Amino acid sequence: MTKMIVGLGNPGDNYQHTKHNIGFDVLELLAQRLSLTFKRDKTFTADIATTFINGERIILVKPVTFMNESGKSIQPLLAYNGLNTSDLTVIYDDLDLSLGKLRLRQKGSAGGHNGIKSLLSHLDSPEFNRIKVGIGRPKHNMSVVNHVLSRFDQEDKETAHIGILRAADAVAYFIETNDFKQTGNQFNG
Repeated sequence: MTKMIVGLGNPGDNYQHTKHNIGFDVLELLAQRLSLTFKRDKTFTADIATTFINGERIILVKPVTFMNESGKSIQPLLAYNGLNTSDLTVIYDDLDLSLGKLRLRQKGSAGGHNGIKSLLSHLDSPEFNRIKVGIGRPKHNMSVVNHVLSRFDQEDKETAHIGILRAADAVAYFIETNDFKQTGNQFNG
């Protein structure tokens, strides 16, 4: 068995630790916990780290195509590894969830998220595991684009970090139990 865990974000220092890159932050925390290092794979336009846990191959992937083109990286990577969307878990930001909250789902629409739109346009099924991490709505009349591409302000950093920790814990729990529905029951909300 193989699980592909994808964190969505944008490459480059100027996007590092922005709200839109929360998927990258979760994967970096997971890699740190597992003592893994990401390596750039130019063929798949992604940073990839691989390990085995309880005999199962775990592939951590950060597409570096920019958020709106994530599907261009993930679809060929799934095909190359002989995987289906049922083997895929995607972690990403959700501005309709309050800061730090998690929502785990096994299918759904893009909900306005361009990274998910790209995945849906490249994959053969909308049925893949999703771990949404709440980043909250824009404050002070800020545009959605500026909101998602900004870093967390001082008052929100701790709550955001708790969301990142919980999302990493959810992935670890899912890897251990192999039961995404049970993982959702444990970590939703």
